[in-house]
Amino acid sequence: MEDTPVSEEQRLMREAKRRVDMKMGFLTHLLVFVLVNVGLYLINGFTGSQRWHHFPLWGWGLGLAIHGIVTLIALQGSGLRERMMDKELQQLRERQQRRG
Repeated sequence: MEDTPVSEEQRLMREAKRRVDMKMGFLTHLLVFVLVNVGLYLINGFTGSQRWHHFPLWGWGLGLAIHGIVTLIALQGSGLRERMMDKELQQLRERQQRRG
């Protein structure tokens, strides 16, 4: 079975889908976070009990913040490995030229 070459358009579509999936994953997480925490706030308010709704808000909020940071870094860091490789290759070539 032969490997079929992937066209540039197919590669771009795959990368776009990956990026959109990451963004949608974070937005879904954000929406659920807001809805659930509004619900917990309302339940806490209607029951008249001691304030407890902020505990899940802070814990889950930390998880949401981490999810957001990871998503942002992943989206901004696209190509970081390639840029680092290029820089290392350039430095190695310059070092080799100085020696020889």
